[in-house]
Amino acid sequence: PEATSVHWHGLAIVNSMDGVPGLTQPDIEPGGSFTYRFEVPDPGTYWFHPHHGLQLERGLYAPLIVDDPDEHVAVDSEYTLVLDDWLDGTGTSPSAEFERIRQLGASMGDTGDMSGMNHDMGGMSMATSPLLGGDAGDAVYPYHLVNGRPASDPVTLDPRPRPGDRLRLRFINASGDTAYRVAVGGHRLTVTHADGFPVEPVEVDAFLIGMGERYDVVITVQSGAWPIVALAEGKGDRGGAIIRTADVQPSEVALDAAELEGRWLRYADLAAHQKARLEPPAEVTAIDLRLTGDMMRSNWAFNDLAFADLDPIEVVAGQWYSLNIENATTMWHPIHLHGHTPQLGDVAGGVRKDTVNVLPGDKVKMVFQASNPGKWMLHCHNAYHLESGMAALVSYRSES
Repeated sequence: PEATSVHWHGLAIVNSMDGVPGLTQPDIEPGGSFTYRFEVPDPGTYWFHPHHGLQLERGLYAPLIVDDPDEHVAVDSEYTLVLDDWLDGTGTSPSAEFERIRQLGASMGDTGDMSGMNHDMGGMSMATSPLLGGDAGDAVYPYHLVNGRPASDPVTLDPRPRPGDRLRLRFINASGDTAYRVAVGGHRLTVTHADGFPVEPVEVDAFLIGMGERYDVVITVQSGAWPIVALAEGKGDRGGAIIRTADVQPSEVALDAAELEGRWLRYADLAAHQKARLEPPAEVTAIDLRLTGDMMRSNWAFNDLAFADLDPIEVVAGQWYSLNIENATTMWHPIHLHGHTPQLGDVAGGVRKDTVNVLPGDKVKMVFQASNPGKWMLHCHNAYHLESGMAALVSYRSES
């Protein structure tokens, strides 16, 4: 019953198909239709979702897996796992939660009293995590899902693998306000792809995945039943799924893994595979941006200006740029650029990522060539921060 659209997250497709209403297309009105036609430019793990209000928070999304005709990672089976935080229909809704956060933040700003903030549905989450630089999120969720199922009723991967099989697990974080620390009990993970693009393989125990990010990992599964654990970072809750090999009988599996406390993946561990490396020139044009705002005023923005008031960031086709993004807030933000997959200019390996977690006080450099003309969104993938206006426009202009 609502207008909507479809954004193809991570795919650098033609601008007119990017799915941002009012920018690249009109709203798809109730009862209406819009046909998306585009050439898929890159293989990898992607997903699609609306760019319209808080519809993403109500579950309107799905994975999009693009097979690589020149695949260099050999596996026996692969599975896609979608992580999500969930509150819709549990006595509240995303829009009600957004308003609750705004009202509670405003009341705290007026009184300076934080005593009402707690982990129940009546207060702010106060979730904290050193991995995220402090505040881990504002919204409160009763459920954390993996492939639509809560921790009390986890999905078992199907078909069941054989002992010794190499499994490719494609993880997508479709949540609105939660980063997940992910591990597989009894196994180490070999990370092979980040945001769809291949990386030089790196072995870790766990990884942190922010909203909009994707990671592909490979494991050689041992005989038994093993938990895939998605710990809601800083929030004390979790979701999960089960890997059960074909040679064992069904049994209950605890959603816990010692590997969650082991070596976890950092951006500095990632180096772009030769198939994915960019070769920027020594000098690129720097564009400095600050992430600003706070929870009390819900005034999340770039350079202290909400999207409607911010002038477009202009680029010229063919030239190279570095978006130097500094986080001047006390909360982390997963920043997503449409239409391009930049490389991280401050990471030696030049990993390609379209969504980058920027921690409080940190700065990241997203280096890209302006090679896909159009008007492209740059925004925080926290659903409530985007709804507050934490977005900018990257717009191509003629060189003259």
